Amino acid sequence: MAALSFPVHAGEVEVLHYWTSGGEAASLKVLQKMMSEEGHSWTDFAVAGGGGETAMTVLKSRVISGNPPSSSMIAGPEIQNWGELDVLANMDEVAKAGKWNALLPENIADIHKYEGHYVAVPVNVHRINWMWINKAILDEVNGGKVPTDWDGFFAFMDNATKAGYIGFSHGGQDWQDATVFEQIALGTGGTQWYQKAFIELDQDALKSDEMTQAFERFKKLKSYMDSGMPGRDWNLATAQIIEGKAAVQIMGDWAKGEFTAAGKVPGEDYVCAAVPGTTDSFTFNVDAFMMFNNQSKDNIDAQKTLAKLLLSKDFQEEFNLRKGSIPVRPDVSLERFDSCAKLSMSDFKAASINKTLMPSFSHAMAMQPEVSGAVYDAVTNFFNNNEQTAEQATEKLASAIASAL
Repeated sequence: MAALSFPVHAGEVEVLHYWTSGGEAASLKVLQKMMSEEGHSWTDFAVAGGGGETAMTVLKSRVISGNPPSSSMIAGPEIQNWGELDVLANMDEVAKAGKWNALLPENIADIHKYEGHYVAVPVNVHRINWMWINKAILDEVNGGKVPTDWDGFFAFMDNATKAGYIGFSHGGQDWQDATVFEQIALGTGGTQWYQKAFIELDQDALKSDEMTQAFERFKKLKSYMDSGMPGRDWNLATAQIIEGKAAVQIMGDWAKGEFTAAGKVPGEDYVCAAVPGTTDSFTFNVDAFMMFNNQSKDNIDAQKTLAKLLLSKDFQEEFNLRKGSIPVRPDVSLERFDSCAKLSMSDFKAASINKTLMPSFSHAMAMQPEVSGAVYDAVTNFFNNNEQTAEQATEKLASAIASAL
């Protein structure tokens, strides 16, 4: 990557994030080390909560009080909302030096601009529609066969439960509920239907039989979860797979960072596979760091260095090896990456060509926050209400989205 043409002075960056699990923390340490090597100091502002809602609440308070951090984690369309507040720093100088426009896929680059100017830096591509399966349990109860349709999936759940394992490991938090429901919906209705329902917010698609069937499957999945599920953090659910207590988790590929941190190897200790019905699809989110105004001269230098490093080849490789995601830069070698990452990149490229690349509504890539919040509420209320039918949930979801628009 081209060196910046402006002088760099020692400064400080304060970075707000919600990467507090083992794999996530290891990923961030790469960036902290690189900043230190550039002569800048790093103030860590970690706000626990895997979905990031608490972090965004804290961020709003800081910005309103006129004391924003140097940078904050962010994802998707919400960047535009921050841009409208005129609080974001222009990173075009860094982008021009690094040739970001030529480097990044256009649709990903555009998400991180406000009115044509870079205000955020993407760092990765996460695939959401993954299953993480304990291989020993799969071998024991399912002959090593990965289910590719829903009948086979629930048969696997039955076999695992009968053998004394937790069939499905889950954390009962609204964003985790939405994550799992999203993949069931995609695997039930397909990408064209998903596009109509969750991106175009078409009422006919939202009220369709496919949606009702997705809710039915979602509720059925609850019967395979353990009693400790409510409120559990996602990484603790992943730990149940790692420890051989549970058979399957549906979660984005940040979960792989937990397996990596635990020294587990794909194909030997665990299996990564697309959620049933979604093999040819790719639901994604992109982690990014927004840059804020109101920095001192030296801290602006540090902020620009941070932006440069986030898209550097070295950081992209080292970070994504630990995070479980794939690089947002297409020119980073995958030689050191494992089979799950290589499969993810292959499927990402194929989905891009076949137009089955779908932004994740459960991870802030497809909807404005007020709309996704309405979806979260409808999905979680159904999940926690044993009296509500799938038909009622379908109507409530459609109504909630219409009211939020």
